[in-house]
Amino acid sequence: MTTAGSKRPNGRAGRGEALADLLSLAGQTVLVTGAASGIGRATSLRLAEAGSDLVLVDRDLAGLEALAAELGPTGRAVTVRALDLADPAAIDALWRELASRPPDALVNNAGVYVGRAFDAVDDDSYRAAVGVNLDAVYRMCQRFVAARAGRGGRIVNVGSVEAVLPFKDDMATYSMCKAAVIALTRALAREYARKGIRANVVVPGGIVTPGTKRMAREVLRGNVGLVKTGYDFMQRLPAGRFGTPDEVARVVLFLCSELSAYMHGAVVAVDGGFLSA
Repeated sequence: MTTAGSKRPNGRAGRGEALADLLSLAGQTVLVTGAASGIGRATSLRLAEAGSDLVLVDRDLAGLEALAAELGPTGRAVTVRALDLADPAAIDALWRELASRPPDALVNNAGVYVGRAFDAVDDDSYRAAVGVNLDAVYRMCQRFVAARAGRGGRIVNVGSVEAVLPFKDDMATYSMCKAAVIALTRALAREYARKGIRANVVVPGGIVTPGTKRMAREVLRGNVGLVKTGYDFMQRLPAGRFGTPDEVARVVLFLCSELSAYMHGAVVAVDGGFLSA
């Protein structure tokens, strides 16, 4: 429902709209990358709860199909696409498929950890990190902007506290990419706000995901460096605990909805207070 004075989807929210209407994504479609697990999975569940149809992208087809089955009872239309986001041709093919009805919002969540000492990063590991963590975000945003010309839309990119305050060793390439994602998001906000596209970035902190669980298993295998990093991280963390994917997903939903209609280029930390400590 859109009341007098509201002009969607260009982000000019009207006065007097009910909270449920501002939060609702009914009749809209959101594309989520890295949707098969972690933050992407939790985000997809919350978006569906708000009424959105979904295009779910990940390399893990089995994970996507399991999520689609879980979403079945919601009645939402769910499309799954298994592809490698490091492949530009795969991204172009995806957007050709979506040309007739491009998504109303884009959530660039997919990311890969390539932990390696800076002086040991070779071309292959560098491209593996940059291909997904930065290049794919750039291309997905570019294709989205072109597809939504004249119609407006919302972009939510997912960064990391490592972009603002590098804390873990061997993450220079990852940190660089996530810092660039923040810069890209703010540039898009500056360039496209008056064209009806809102771009914002979420900066998660210590979140319990399959990726962080893998790091925890390294700790159990005796990686002393990770033990110290984990201890130091917790000592700095005001909340005193790690976050859950759903706690990030709620913020992504907020940024996809009209509740955040006047937010452009915002960098929203969901980090248990880590960056402020």
